[in-house]
Amino acid sequence: MIGKVVENLVNAKQPQSDFVKLMDSFKDPYLVLIACILSLRTNDRTTYPATLRMLELAKTPQEMMRVEEDELAKAIYPVGFYKNKAGQIIELSRKIVEEYGGKVPDSIDELCKFRGVGRKTANLVMTLGFGVPAICVDVHVHRIFNRLGYIKTKNPEETEFALREKLPVQYWIPINTLLVTHGQNVCKPIKPQCDNCPISDYCQKLI
Repeated sequence: MIGKVVENLVNAKQPQSDFVKLMDSFKDPYLVLIACILSLRTNDRTTYPATLRMLELAKTPQEMMRVEEDELAKAIYPVGFYKNKAGQIIELSRKIVEEYGGKVPDSIDELCKFRGVGRKTANLVMTLGFGVPAICVDVHVHRIFNRLGYIKTKNPEETEFALREKLPVQYWIPINTLLVTHGQNVCKPIKPQCDNCPISDYCQKLI
């Protein structure tokens, strides 16, 4: 079942947001990390231009640690909690340089030691930044897998660990991009477009 779901989503070629395409293009764990921090609790339409403005100031932890917090906050406004995120990004950049030799750690546990970095962000860094199989669960992944009836979980963290047990590893890296895109276009939280859904035949429509 899950193989057909992935195949149909790939073949559907649903339009991706500019931010999703940008994240997929990075291939750099540091850029994935700081862009993901900006995206938390902020929609892609706001995060995309904010990320571009941020990258005009700095693209490496060595550069970012020298940026003034007020300057970064101004650049990333109006993302949610922009002042707090500016402080987080500069702080973790400094730690990466001083404690990790300038390289983003390739461990979920180490990544989660940074202030403001949770498992969602850490998993995304592993997949998009390092190309290592991991399962990034955001609201779309959590909602759609539960709606399909593939798992039955109460929150994204439960979903991650349930998928680690059930989802074949070959799908771990692409599944976030596929389901985020599907969730933004078709399988929305309210009024999902079931008549236009490429995976409706496999969906139990449970939530």
